Amino acid sequence: MKFSALFLLLVSLNASALAAESESAKLWLEQLSKSLRELNFTTSFVVVKNNQAEPYHWLHGIGENSQELEIFSRLNGPRRDILRQGDIVSYIEPEQESYSIISNHVQSPIPTIFRGDFSELEDNYRFISVGRSRVLGRVAQLVRIVAKDKYRFSYWLWLDQETGLLLKMAILTRQGLLLEQIQFTHIEVSEQLSESLVQFQSTELPEIIKLNNQLKNRVLAWKVDWLPQGFAVIKSNQHNLNSHNQGENKAVEFMLFSDGLVEISIYVNLSQENFRAPEYASDGATMVFNHIVQGIEVGIVGDIPLATAKKIAESIVPATRDNAINNVQRSVREQQDD
Repeated sequence: MKFSALFLLLVSLNASALAAESESAKLWLEQLSKSLRELNFTTSFVVVKNNQAEPYHWLHGIGENSQELEIFSRLNGPRRDILRQGDIVSYIEPEQESYSIISNHVQSPIPTIFRGDFSELEDNYRFISVGRSRVLGRVAQLVRIVAKDKYRFSYWLWLDQETGLLLKMAILTRQGLLLEQIQFTHIEVSEQLSESLVQFQSTELPEIIKLNNQLKNRVLAWKVDWLPQGFAVIKSNQHNLNSHNQGENKAVEFMLFSDGLVEISIYVNLSQENFRAPEYASDGATMVFNHIVQGIEVGIVGDIPLATAKKIAESIVPATRDNAINNVQRSVREQQDD
């Protein structure tokens, strides 16, 4: 009886400690989200993967009428700037026509959820507050976002104790292998908007374009029959591979899924080849997977393990029996035309 009582006490204490760590982690993540939305800051960071470092410069601030302003700049190779004024995001690249779209966030190495509601991740990730360390000469709190299953990676975040801003991030496998990391090299927080953002808020952005919805509302012929728990479709459409493939029969079906933290892009199209063994390559945490089975080519891109990509690819099936028949007939016609 004494042993049982002691065992129950230890279990209870352990459960209480885990709950406290989780609650502390949630509070830190909420502070991160708030800081990324409300603070004026200027930072630089590098994305490190495959023994290479890609540097970025990031400015954020709150302008007139509480409008959020952001500038993301890639510092190596061809220049690429992403600008945001409120819900207008502009993309500026040399030798390409600049354009703007309606969006309230920019696509960058920093996951969008970091400025959002982390509670959306609780079904599939655990939050653990580990302890403090020193990053960039500042006291940092380590928070782990740990995947609950084997089908996705885990994320370690080092947050500035003073401001809650991100100082470092690492993406790791279930076995603890480091795949990719973001290391901040400079961070400056100020009460006033930076001079660059003061000038930027009066800048006229490129014309807003409407994305091509020509094939967006078509019923897709293929569907994904398996995804890790928590992944939901964000968008799906049909589009042409390139400017040389304007025929409807050459359209590629595209599906984008997300669990709130990770996005998976899936491409499906008919192929003249009947079979091609799986081909894959990893770029840090990003897996690029492709194979052809029974004349169907499937491509998958996302920050997921190889086994996850392979299982998703193997689950692609016709959306309906009629679509399956149409796909076969269309494949025959294409082969006859060629």
